[in-house]
Amino acid sequence: MRPPYPPSPERSAEVRRRFAEEARSERPDLSALCLLVGAEADGTLDEAGLDAAQIELDRLAGQLPFRPGGPRSWAVALRELLGDRCGFRGSAADYQRLESSLLHQVLVRRRGLPILLSVVWMEVARRAGAHVYGVALPGHFVVGFGALEEQVLADPFDGGRVLSGADAEVLVAGATGASLHPSMLGPAEPLEVVARILNNIRAWAAARPERSDVSLWAVELALLLPSHPARLRYERAQLLVQRGDFVEGAAELEAYADVVGAVDEPAAERVRQQAHAARAMLN
Repeated sequence: MRPPYPPSPERSAEVRRRFAEEARSERPDLSALCLLVGAEADGTLDEAGLDAAQIELDRLAGQLPFRPGGPRSWAVALRELLGDRCGFRGSAADYQRLESSLLHQVLVRRRGLPILLSVVWMEVARRAGAHVYGVALPGHFVVGFGALEEQVLADPFDGGRVLSGADAEVLVAGATGASLHPSMLGPAEPLEVVARILNNIRAWAAARPERSDVSLWAVELALLLPSHPARLRYERAQLLVQRGDFVEGAAELEAYADVVGAVDEPAAERVRQQAHAARAMLN
């Protein structure tokens, strides 16, 4: 298995307890949730490492000018600090690395996926007092500054380049072939950001069958979020069976079939047959 290596079962249980608690709090802390994802992925990320990552975000925020002005001034100040001076940005190669989805690694490497770089931008800017939020454009996450009527977008993956309306349209068209719609420009809530990060991790692992361990913990963290698709339970059950845990996998399949049976009995029966096949593998 290639690094990062997972934590001990005891450490993992503690990380998941804290993740669930934070996700269900009145105001979930985005950086804390992202760092707990990192702790589930990387057994070397201990309490001192979690604290060090938060301190680094505070340190970067302290280097921003005091209240630089309106939304564009904030966007430019973040670009000059994080993109130009600190070298935070992304490249195509970053999509091939699990570390690109782990906040503590992104802070060290200064490389990552668009959404993780956007988390750095948001957390640094928020600490400095900016009106900042994530914008989940289809296929490419960016950062927004200011109220919607005066919104300024920046692309941390491109070093914080300030985007024009035409730039945003090109990003959306390139990702989906569709036109930019105003509804795409609204703020993404912290739990939506975390769910999207976990989706990215699952997609990374799905392309690497030997890393089904990563697929499993990413699904199990997603199931701890207050709102999640029911089909995640089916995905978890399949992963358990794939990894040789036929008893728990079959039980999960049967539980999912009970949920599905309320709306689609033929589909539920197919899932029950998969559960039966999983149990048969014990013979």
